[in-house]
Amino acid sequence: MLIGVPKEIKNHEYRVGMVPASVRELVMHGHQVIVETNAGGGIGFSDDDYIDAGAEIRDTAEKVFAEAEMIVKVKEPLSEERARLKEGQILFTYLHLAPDLPQTEDLIKSKAVCIAYETVTSDKGSLPLLAPMSEVAGRMSIQAGAQCLEKSHAGRGMLLGGVPGVSPAKIVIIGGGVVGRNAAQMAVGMGARVVILDRSIDVLRSLDAQFGAQVETVYSSKDALEQHVLSADLVIGGVLVPGAAAPKLVTADMIKRMKPGAAVVDVAIDQGGCFETSKATTHADPTYIIDEVVHYCVANMPGAVPRTSTFALNNATLPYIINIANKGYKKALEDDKHLLNGLNVYRGKVTCESVAENLGFEYVAPATALNS
Repeated sequence: MLIGVPKEIKNHEYRVGMVPASVRELVMHGHQVIVETNAGGGIGFSDDDYIDAGAEIRDTAEKVFAEAEMIVKVKEPLSEERARLKEGQILFTYLHLAPDLPQTEDLIKSKAVCIAYETVTSDKGSLPLLAPMSEVAGRMSIQAGAQCLEKSHAGRGMLLGGVPGVSPAKIVIIGGGVVGRNAAQMAVGMGARVVILDRSIDVLRSLDAQFGAQVETVYSSKDALEQHVLSADLVIGGVLVPGAAAPKLVTADMIKRMKPGAAVVDVAIDQGGCFETSKATTHADPTYIIDEVVHYCVANMPGAVPRTSTFALNNATLPYIINIANKGYKKALEDDKHLLNGLNVYRGKVTCESVAENLGFEYVAPATALNS
């Protein structure tokens, strides 16, 4: 199979779909890889590094899209990239379609085979291709939140861990999944007071076993959520409903009643955000203020640490890329029910139930679509 790796063009996005080591693995399996010039420049890989790994370089994204049977990216394709997709071409990347009607419409029109990293599942019920970036984003959320609390960024002027004789900041983490667990790990390490809310007793038990008295675990009722958000210095939104738009758990009224200078970091912004006042921002202009509360809602948080993020992502995606290339997409999907769960749009049909429900499209089960 001929696999194409274009350069990412989202604002301040320096990650790349495949590193040279991944290219070498595909070439060893008998496949051909073409890479847009300078695609890996943001994380220190030159065109020569890719050539040494067995890839060929193309000087434009147009040529990569025109030639490749499968496009491997990191972020969702922007409008100009979607216009280059061809019928039957495989797109393997993060999509986050539920809050994004224009992208979904364009992918339907393209009749491409669109497999989303974030909805591929595993036998354990986890999301193995989303987890690496959730780990990065969870850890970064505390760094970002700490900066938002500085007075120069309109925050309360607090140090997360305090100092002897001065209380630490109170960090409230909504959601005890991969994002929440990694955020808690960083927050505890910085000496903050940490509260984690979740609706799963099993998750709360697991967090209690991991952190003990270092964190406070709370069942997420409406009353408990409001109580802890209003008393927080920093709130991290780490809620995930796989494939669907994130629920708006923190209302605009709650934001208005928070402490002046408090901060919120919405890690769920890729799926529309879990704060009612959230709107996607970029690394170039990451924050805004509503009712004296600093909002950090960057939609590609791991892009700020692209080298770490790219290697973490490649470790997870490479086996799937090889499998699709070796078998062809149809057999690879038929043989792996978990990869099949990643199929969001197939030749003009919406094959992810959550996306169809959120955006009002007819849902076609992926297995049915493949056999139609």
